[in-house]
Amino acid sequence: MSNANKKRVGLGRGLGALLQDSEAINTRSGATSLTALEQVSSMNEINVNFIEANPFQPRTHFDEDALNELAESIRIQGIIQPITVRQLGRDQYQLISGERRWQASKIAGLSTIPAYIRTADDQQMLEMALIENIQRENLNAMEIAISYQRLITECNLRQEELGERVGKNRTTVNNYIRLLKLPPVIQIALRDNKISMGHARAIINIDDSAVQLNLYNRIVEEDWSVRRVEEEVRKLQNPVLTGEKAKKGPLKQEIRALQFRLSSFFGSKVSIKADDKEKGEIRIPFTNQEDLERILGTLGNLS
Repeated sequence: MSNANKKRVGLGRGLGALLQDSEAINTRSGATSLTALEQVSSMNEINVNFIEANPFQPRTHFDEDALNELAESIRIQGIIQPITVRQLGRDQYQLISGERRWQASKIAGLSTIPAYIRTADDQQMLEMALIENIQRENLNAMEIAISYQRLITECNLRQEELGERVGKNRTTVNNYIRLLKLPPVIQIALRDNKISMGHARAIINIDDSAVQLNLYNRIVEEDWSVRRVEEEVRKLQNPVLTGEKAKKGPLKQEIRALQFRLSSFFGSKVSIKADDKEKGEIRIPFTNQEDLERILGTLGNLS
């Protein structure tokens, strides 16, 4: 084996370098113990029961039907792409990447699975697992957001560096990370595909969490398109205020905030008029009888 193959690849060169295949691939049947040299460069058939899950795995849910389909494919065609593991001790390995293939292999009844053995510390394990999953698996938007955040905080990467690693620009990375600021209910809905990434990106432009939640409820109840949500957000961000007192003075911000909340709550462009004596009125417009009944129903829920 050449010195290049012996050399340990450090952080900073990306997944391709960290998982670089050795020129010397050694295939064995039922391997149970490897020398230090073999751990770095070989591919082996490992007992599936000797492998444990990756604690840094970003994917939290595996679709059961999809796993069964993969298992059936493995029964017929075998494992096309080996998994990657690190050795913890004799007959003890830990996944770096390939958990779906490992789980499906067990479902398919395989006793061994082909695997590349690599050396890696915990930080390398984390980076390899996160980047491999982001690039190769269909993670949902929240899993991607969490993976990006972990790469930044736990692997000490800047957004620019992260973008280079995963092949995304900084804006895209930032859009995902911003999702983590949404209320948990909305994050769960995005994870479960009740709303799309487009819906969530529009909602995140609202600062008030109560308004965000109300907007989310209307999206789900009325099946709003992304474009409709974007239009509503623009209206909420640019409310029409009337009255001299609303235009200047200490009451301005209070009126703007109140109008913003009411517009979101009623789903209508509420206007507030205030005079110099701080007297005024609140107007809630409606477009037809059905819209009026909707507003009255909202008011009725307050009692």
